Amino acid sequence: MTTKPGKPLPHLTPTGTCWCGCAKKVGAGSFFAPGHDKVAEAALLAAEYGSSVAQLLHAHGYGPGHSVSARAVAEGVWRKCPSCAYVGAPASIANHTKRGHAPAPTEQV
Repeated sequence: MTTKPGKPLPHLTPTGTCWCGCAKKVGAGSFFAPGHDKVAEAALLAAEYGSSVAQLLHAHGYGPGHSVSARAVAEGVWRKCPSCAYVGAPASIANHTKRGHAPAPTEQV
């Protein structure tokens, strides 16, 4: 099992067939045909939560008084930008920092 902070996750093995249910063959080590991870995500959201992210969050105990973003940061799977309130995955923080917090130009003397 893979362990994430606070929640053990099972080890999953790709089967050679797309996990979205389309039955397409996929390459070794892949769970989905290109873009089909988003298809599966949208189908699950529609089937289980009426295509509502608010319903998904509520079903898992999150909302205005209990931030899922704050939990992701607290569990170490997301980070907070050191310069502002932006939070996200480490790669998102790196991109945000490059775009949003470029170093100030040095003064000319």
